[in-house]
Amino acid sequence: MRFNVSLILVAATFHSASAFTFTVPSKPRASVRLETKFASHPNGVTSDTKLSKRASSGDDDDSAANVAKAATKLASSINAIADNPFGKDEAVAVAMSAPLSQAADIDAVNDAPLLADIEMLSDMLAEVVKKENPAVYDLYTTFRRLGMKRAANPDDPTPFEEMKKLAYDISPHDALGVMKTFSIALNLVNAAEVHHRMRLVRKNEHADDTHHIGPLPMIEDSIRGTMEILLEDDGVSPDSIFAELMSQKCEIVLTAHPTEVNRKTIIRKYRNISELLAHLERPDLHPFERAEALNNLRGIIAAIWGSDEIRRVKPTVQKEAAGGCAVIESVLWDAVPSYLRKLDAQCRVTLGKKLPVDVTPVKFASWIGGDRDGNPNCTPAVTQEVIAHQRLRAAKMFLNDLNLLYSELAISSRFSPELEALAATIKKSDDAREKYRRVIGHLRRRLVRTVKDCEAKLQSLAKSPETLSAEAAFGALEGWEDVEPIMKTDDLMAPLKVIYESLVTTGFELVADGRVSDIIRRVAIFGLTLVPLDIREESTKHTLALDAITRHLGIGSYKEWDETARLSWLQSELTSRRPLFRIRDVENNLLGLDPDVIKTLMVFKVASEQEPESLGAYVISQATSASDVLAVMLLQKQFGMTKATGKLMRVVPLFETLDDLTGSPKQLQTLFGITSYIGSISGKQEVMVGYSDSAKDAGRLAACWAQYTAQEAMAKVADKFGVELTFFHGKGGTVGRGGNPALYRAILSHPPNTINGRFRVTEQGEMIRQNFGSLEIAERSLDIYTAALLRERFTK
Repeated sequence: MRFNVSLILVAATFHSASAFTFTVPSKPRASVRLETKFASHPNGVTSDTKLSKRASSGDDDDSAANVAKAATKLASSINAIADNPFGKDEAVAVAMSAPLSQAADIDAVNDAPLLADIEMLSDMLAEVVKKENPAVYDLYTTFRRLGMKRAANPDDPTPFEEMKKLAYDISPHDALGVMKTFSIALNLVNAAEVHHRMRLVRKNEHADDTHHIGPLPMIEDSIRGTMEILLEDDGVSPDSIFAELMSQKCEIVLTAHPTEVNRKTIIRKYRNISELLAHLERPDLHPFERAEALNNLRGIIAAIWGSDEIRRVKPTVQKEAAGGCAVIESVLWDAVPSYLRKLDAQCRVTLGKKLPVDVTPVKFASWIGGDRDGNPNCTPAVTQEVIAHQRLRAAKMFLNDLNLLYSELAISSRFSPELEALAATIKKSDDAREKYRRVIGHLRRRLVRTVKDCEAKLQSLAKSPETLSAEAAFGALEGWEDVEPIMKTDDLMAPLKVIYESLVTTGFELVADGRVSDIIRRVAIFGLTLVPLDIREESTKHTLALDAITRHLGIGSYKEWDETARLSWLQSELTSRRPLFRIRDVENNLLGLDPDVIKTLMVFKVASEQEPESLGAYVISQATSASDVLAVMLLQKQFGMTKATGKLMRVVPLFETLDDLTGSPKQLQTLFGITSYIGSISGKQEVMVGYSDSAKDAGRLAACWAQYTAQEAMAKVADKFGVELTFFHGKGGTVGRGGNPALYRAILSHPPNTINGRFRVTEQGEMIRQNFGSLEIAERSLDIYTAALLRERFTK
């Protein structure tokens, strides 16, 4: 009688992966797959464990040699991870630097605090496991002890043989417990490293000489180090550096990804552990406060042990979008203004210039809720609901900010003429003398109205009771029924800038540089939509939609036309005032269209009903020709989305395969040769380069070369026609998906004259957590992006 257990330890770095299996005796015709993934990312080590059962036709008479061989692989795997410290009685042997996964050796001095943190967290985990499951605790500590003996003396076969025997005899239930323990232990190492990386940055800054002054770290991939290199090594003038910094634009696009199986509640717990480790380093901590923090750590670790670490049910698109918004609400809302304050201070120190309060070198966008390529759950109604939710969240967060600002600005004298005039336009207010409060109070009422309108819309769309929660919170602000909602960013930005300028010109500059500046920067970066939503759809969907329309009109099959015929017809229709169909006929299906075609067309209807600020780019995946771009332009026109109405979405072809990349310059040349198209894009074009699919199609090396040469060639075409070209890089976390742990150098390695201060890139699933999961790491990521774009602009 045998029970086949597959234990897969995937040591996933950016360059390699390994898998191991073993078998142990149990019941016939069944197997258990126990999978633990240990992934090395720029911010440390992560792991996941899951157990699944399936039928098996395993042979009851497997040879002992095969069992021993499989057990050997398990022992080797355990040995590979046993070098990590998991208890105070064991020798510490961890290769660690920044990040831990890329270290060759440990620094006995600099990394000593990290090792102490890992030892403390490991002891806490061991205490929890011993209390909850003594058998698993004994197995875990035995594997660890034997593995570390093996690591200390590889020539001694005894520990390895003992591990093989232990692996052979382990039950599936205990195997799951052991692997879950290792999984949690590695995630605790990761949490400790997040704190340690920032500890080292602060330590280096304190040790720096007084010549280099500034709030940002003095390293190459920071804006501070980059400015010093440009000034001292490259001879660039401060004015040139400042001018480029003012004009550069990096947009980070948040996307969902199916490989992200970690639950938000577990992610939040590990982030709390990092924060508590930082709290424990306070020199003024009272013994009681320290004891309380340690107890909190024990409680969090116990809760993690008792929780299911991964999702068992696929989240809805709405929940994925809410997860993306949660990163903004919990981290980026504070990290962005905090980083911009430091960037402002660094500009003053290094360049002698003040950063304008509304300058936004980094912005954010999202695909979550708009990416329908291969996702049937992302319907037009879902997109509409996601946009409404994002507006609701933005309005609530700005309302909270203005509530705090209202309590701070009780100034009753010295106002600028512009502020006086603005306050005079507000008729209903109890703040007669405190005119800042008069203006802020009016904005608060308008935001309450915005919240109410968003809630009403969501109620009609989703019938969700949670959208009614704002009534109790904001009902005290009377008069919201009599004001207009704030729908455009300028409606909030303009009065805030009047307040800011008034404070500066009347001697309250320190007040202006506080919360007022933070709110203005949030408005400039997040707007009233939190993040603009991109829409992505496959090119064949548009082809089928237009084919159905041309067949209905009796002019033939668009799908069967060649490229020349398609371009001729599309250009003719784009300049025609006659619509191809009536929108209500599509809504009521009076044209007899296929449901998938109606779904494609209704996406454009939903988009046409949104505020332009709510939407970003319309990305066409599997784009192969110029007609793919014109097809989307024509469908937008049919729903009133034109340059004249201000609702035209920029159309972005996504070139993914080797053939598409090779042919991309020719397609741009065709597009830019069409006068009506050039006139509609205002001299600006965005092109997306796919990294994952091109690597699958051509292999990693061939794909990299194709991406490089295609970008060079497309840039030359754009330059020939006087078009400002922006590349949108569709990258994932791994090398195979275009990722790179050395982000700064990766950006510098792009082809010359292809970035030019404009850079758009995706951050997928788990990488959002890695790069923006905590305040300090998020600020560091923003700093790297900003510095890399600035340095690249002056790279020859």
